[in-house]
Amino acid sequence: MAEDVFKALADPTRRRILDELVERNGQTLFEICTRLVTKHGLGLSRQAISQHLAVLETAGLVLTRRQGRYKFHDLNTEPLEHIVSRWLRPRAPEDTP
Repeated sequence: MAEDVFKALADPTRRRILDELVERNGQTLFEICTRLVTKHGLGLSRQAISQHLAVLETAGLVLTRRQGRYKFHDLNTEPLEHIVSRWLRPRAPEDTP
């Protein structure tokens, strides 16, 4: 699972998508595409953004929910928290100087 997270974070476009979801969670594909074009000048097709979202979803970083005919994308930070807690454990009392 950690490999999927690192693969997903390796691409700058996917990191921008995550940045946009941090700023405003629960966006549709259209909203994400619009924000990427207006704020970052990325002229990617909806299909390309959809493929990036699929990679993020496979890594568990994005969760989707359907509401009527709309599909909303939400940020999920659990995979990142798992990775951080793996290497940034609190120091044991005997380790502190």
